[in-house]
Order: sequence, then C-alpha cells, then structure tokens
Amino acid sequence: MSSMCKFVFVTGGVMSGIGKGVATASIGKVLQFRGFKVSVVKIDPYLNVDPGTLNPIEHGECFITEDVWDFQPVLESDERSYRISEIDQDFGTYSRILGIEMHPSHNITSGQIYLSTILSERKGRFLGKTVQLIPHVTDIIKERLMEIAEYEELDVLLIECGGTVGDLESSIFLEAFRQIKLEYPKRTAFVHVTLIPYSRAVGQQKSKPTQHSVKMLQSLGLQPDIIIGRSEKPLDHDIKRKISLYSNVPENAVISNPDLEVVYELPLLFEEQGLGDLICELIDLKAKLVSYNEVTNYSEWVKMVELFKDAKKNIRIGMPGKYFNISDSYISINVAIEDAAAHQGYKTELKMINIDENTKIEEQLKDCDGILLTPGFGERAVEGMIKSAEYAMENKIPFLGICFGAQLFYIAFCRKYLGLNRANSTEIDSKTPYPVVDLLESQKEISEKGGTMRLGAQKIIVEKDTKLYNAYKQKEIFERFRHRYHIQERFITEEAKNKGLLVSSRDKSGKIINSIELNRKDHWIVGVQFHPEFKSRPYKPSPLYFEFIKACIACIKSK
Repeated sequence: MSSMCKFVFVTGGVMSGIGKGVATASIGKVLQFRGFKVSVVKIDPYLNVDPGTLNPIEHGECFITEDVWDFQPVLESDERSYRISEIDQDFGTYSRILGIEMHPSHNITSGQIYLSTILSERKGRFLGKTVQLIPHVTDIIKERLMEIAEYEELDVLLIECGGTVGDLESSIFLEAFRQIKLEYPKRTAFVHVTLIPYSRAVGQQKSKPTQHSVKMLQSLGLQPDIIIGRSEKPLDHDIKRKISLYSNVPENAVISNPDLEVVYELPLLFEEQGLGDLICELIDLKAKLVSYNEVTNYSEWVKMVELFKDAKKNIRIGMPGKYFNISDSYISINVAIEDAAAHQGYKTELKMINIDENTKIEEQLKDCDGILLTPGFGERAVEGMIKSAEYAMENKIPFLGICFGAQLFYIAFCRKYLGLNRANSTEIDSKTPYPVVDLLESQKEISEKGGTMRLGAQKIIVEKDTKLYNAYKQKEIFERFRHRYHIQERFITEEAKNKGLLVSSRDKSGKIINSIELNRKDHWIVGVQFHPEFKSRPYKPSPLYFEFIKACIACIKSK
C-alpha cells in the first residue's frame, strides 16, 4: 500500500438514487479545499464488464472517458483484452465537481473482478488452492484499489460502492472494505449516505430506515464513522441526536444533505458543518497550502455557486428523445445546458419530449427557444425526431444535434432539401435506397457489441469560418465519441452545398465527418457526431453548448 494514501469508503442505505455520487464528489471537494490530491473509484456490483450495453432507461447514461482502456483480466498473459471507455454516469458528477479526469479503470464492476478470478484460475495462478470469494476475490478487489492509489500518488482515494447495503451482489466488495479497514485502521474512514424520509402524517423526519441500514452495515463488520442524511429539508437537531444515539456515531458526525437549488453548493454546506475537518481528523491528514485556481479554491467555488444562484431569466430548451423514462438518461447534456445558460444569466427549463407515434411535434416545440436533438440507438421514435429537425429548419429555431441527433438532422436535410424521401440510416432501415448514414468502415466486420464502438477522445480538425470554429476558436480540438454509424459524404452533392449544408469538421484522416451545419446567417443549426457535454464544467462550460445557448438567447431577444 502507498505510504501516503488514505481511503474514504462511501456506502448507501435505504434506497438507491439518493445522490450518493454527488455526496462522494462533494467530500472530495472539501478535501481539495485543503490542498489534497484526490480521486474516486466507483464500484458497480453488476456482472457486466462495463455499462456500455445497458439500456439508459434502466441504468442512466454512459459517461465516456478521454482514454480507452484495454482491460486485461489476467496481467501479463495472452488472454484477450476488453476495450473500456464507457463507464458509470457518476463519473460525470465526479469530473464536474472535482475538475479531474479519471481513467476507465476507476470503474470496477463485478464482471471485471469475477472475469479476472476465473481466468486467473484457468491460467494456473492459484495452483494447489481452492479458489474462494475470501481471500481470492477480495484480494483482486484490494489489488485494483491499491494499484490506483499508488500509481496516481494520491493523498486520498474515495471509493463509492454502488447500490444499497443489503444488496447480495455488493457484499463481496463490502467484505474487501472491511479487510482494508482491519489492515489499515488509521488510514480509512467510512461514510454512510442514507435517506431520512419526512412523514407528512406526523410532521416529522424519521430515523428508523437509517437505523436499520446502519445495523445491516454493522452486521457485515462495518461501523460508519460519518452518516450523511439525505432529506428534503435540513436535518433537525433532534433527528441528528437520535441517529447519533442509535447508530453509534458522534452527533457532529451526522451531516445534513438537504435538497438544494444548485447542486454545486453541497461542498459548501458540508464545509459549514465541519465535514472536511472531521475527515482529516479521522484519517490523520494535515491541510496543505492550496494553489489559487477556480477548481480547488474555496472562495472561487463560492463565487461560482453564486453565479448559478444569480441566474434569473428563463430559457426553454426542447429535447426530443427516446429515453426520458428516468431523468438520468441524458444527465451530462442536461447539466451542460444548465452550465452554459448560468454563465449567461439564464436558468433553463428543459422540456423533455418522450417521442412516440402519437407525439404532435409542432405542438410540443412551438414554445421552445431552442431544440437539442438527443443521442440514442435503434429505430424507435426516429421519425418523430427527424420531424423535430425539420421543424427547426423550417422555423429557424436554434438547433444542436448530438451524435444520433446529428445523423437524424442530416437525414431530415436530405429528405427535405434533396428530395431523397426514403433517405435513412442503415441502422434504421437496412434496405433504404439512400443510406445517407451507414456503418463506419472499422465497424463492418465487428459482431460483438460491448466496447467495440468508436470510443474515447479523438482529434477533430475544424474548418474556419464555421459555427463550430466560432465556438472553439481552434483549428484542432479533442472531443469524445461513442458511435458505430456516421454521415456518408457521397450524398453531400453540389446541390446540398448550394442549399447550405456545410461540413464543419473531420477526423485527422479526412474520411470521417465529425460535424455538419447549415450555412445560414439567420439560423444557428449544428450537428456533431461527438459528445461535448462530457467536458462541460460548472466553472468552464462547453464552448459548443455556450454558443448554442447564446444563439437561443439571441432568438428570444429578436422576437
């Protein structure tokens, strides 16, 4: 183990979806305020190797990293490797709040751990041993954590365990945490994030679910050092005292985490309650000198939060899409829009339009100040999304198409302006006479689905005198990709160019179109194959999202 690195383990209780990722990132932030180098590992107990093949309706979005990692289950062997760049959406939260990039290896799944265990056994790494959960699986979990801590020379590594205490599939990870605590008692702290519901019938916050959750944690050999109570309103003194008494933690270690208008305020709320000092006391850390920058400086973070709070004017963005059954499906896009709007004095109203065959597109979009056509896969809802792009072109509403949204914008243009009425993507219609969107050449021989798309950060060559160039002010940029299909240039004829279609960027080979736009002075409309939302930060919005919101504001003012 690194002689310096300390570990903070974060578990969840009562139910999932209570903001454990935000709490974890905010703990990291208060440690950054003290000058410490931190990073985060997310444990996902499902058996998938990564979340790349999971439905967004079930799991939320996939966050895409800069790097693509060739995960080798058995190091220094001839076993195949697995490409990983698609990781859990919580990494978007970590990146935005902490201002750091994390390697894909920071997302540890049960699939990776058990794959490593079984293949190691086949390679003879456990000769003579009966391979068991303890110690063999727990040892692999611990090795993964220690490698990250040592290689990155961290002061503190935060480890968030996905799901809820009591879930069968997460128990082996909690056992590994228990062993680390046993081996390094002075270097570990346990934080339990739990729901404190409010009973309207009796007018009280209730501690019983937390008591049961803590008892379940204790039955696994884990005693929380800190309890973070997630609630609608700040925790009352009486409820803090009761939780302290029944959960065996000091009263000052019961931390309130209420609903907030601006999520970036949570580190400041933790700071007010002394959480940073408490953690430093638990794991014996002495504050360092903090360099003055917008990411790690406390006063700069306060200014940034005030900027979000001071945004008063409203802007409504229509988001036609197919994954709105849960709010997390497009979380990075939602936040990128909010970041860009706040820096221009606006609050966003995101009108999420779950497209189906009965959706009246014109009715849904007529009151929107801008349209963002969302990413996705498959044929469901496609025709409605294409009509949304047509509506934007007809009515000159500011429009941004992301990935699949850019492809559907291109299909809409080909149908509307080139007369290619049956133009489509071969993903949607394999027999279309006009395959204006088709598989990348590199994808045509691929049969496996997991980790095989064009992934990670790629160099983009931007054309001058385009809306894209006006956003970035750079000839070369790096943005993140996740796609198999792409726009076919052979349909960009002289007629298409004369009617305004413009290729505004390509890959370094010049063969892959990375963005298109319409060359109209009176209409901002751009489609990009990449995902700029993954690099948006609250203190530094994505340049493209900023220009999109700027165009929407100009449209509002011109009415």
